[in-house]
Amino acid sequence: MGFEFGAVLVFAVVAIGFALGGITLSRLVGPKFPSADKASVYECGERPIGTAWFNFNPRFYLVALVFVVFEVEIALTFPVVVVYRAWVNAGASFAWVAFLEILVFTLILIVGLAWAWAHGDLDWVKELRATDARPASPTGPETVVPSENQQPKKAAA
Repeated sequence: MGFEFGAVLVFAVVAIGFALGGITLSRLVGPKFPSADKASVYECGERPIGTAWFNFNPRFYLVALVFVVFEVEIALTFPVVVVYRAWVNAGASFAWVAFLEILVFTLILIVGLAWAWAHGDLDWVKELRATDARPASPTGPETVVPSENQQPKKAAA
């Protein structure tokens, strides 16, 4: 029993040592010719334009979250499905308990999906409701008076 854990420990130490040794060796032996081009941000061969601080559409996050939830559901359901036949052979009570647990788990996720769908969270193109839209100020950017705990906000230039 202890030998298996020892082998895993040796494997982990060798793997970490190999990675750190490669990094150290490249720093010691590698050429060092710094330049402005090498220090710039590089993304797929294109020079960056503008700032990186902009808002992504929250629909990306909602769709990704629904995907992750159902991906986890598959990961948690698959092992039960694999051993279900052995539970049926062990006794009908094991099979019914497992079946009902998976059924309840899946129904909860389906209710959550139906709720998200009914509220329009899965619609890619969403229209603004009257309560969501704010009319533009005729005098320009609004002046916000900060409270005691907030930093003053700068007006957009």
